[in-house]
Amino acid sequence: MASTLDDATFRRLSDECLVQHARWAAEFDPDELDFSETDGVLTLEFADGTRFVLNRQAGNRQMWYAAGARAWHYDWNPARRAWLDDRDGHELGANLGRTVAEKLERKAR
Repeated sequence: MASTLDDATFRRLSDECLVQHARWAAEFDPDELDFSETDGVLTLEFADGTRFVLNRQAGNRQMWYAAGARAWHYDWNPARRAWLDDRDGHELGANLGRTVAEKLERKAR
């Protein structure tokens, strides 16, 4: 689905998404899950060196999330005020929480 977001709106929404998820990641013990955020990319790094990456894709006006061998693309849905998967409609935040919980072998936060 092609995005109807203009560049400024996409930038604002994607920045908000990255900040929100960086704040969430900051709640973890850094020995379990550390993170860095630079220029549209949030990298989550686990104690074993595994990295999950959430990043802005300006050309597509999407957020992309890669966790292990899986990757998803998310479009902004103004009606739900959420980033939704372009295939099955699940929310980005829920998927990020689920995949991190699975990696850490605990319940989703």
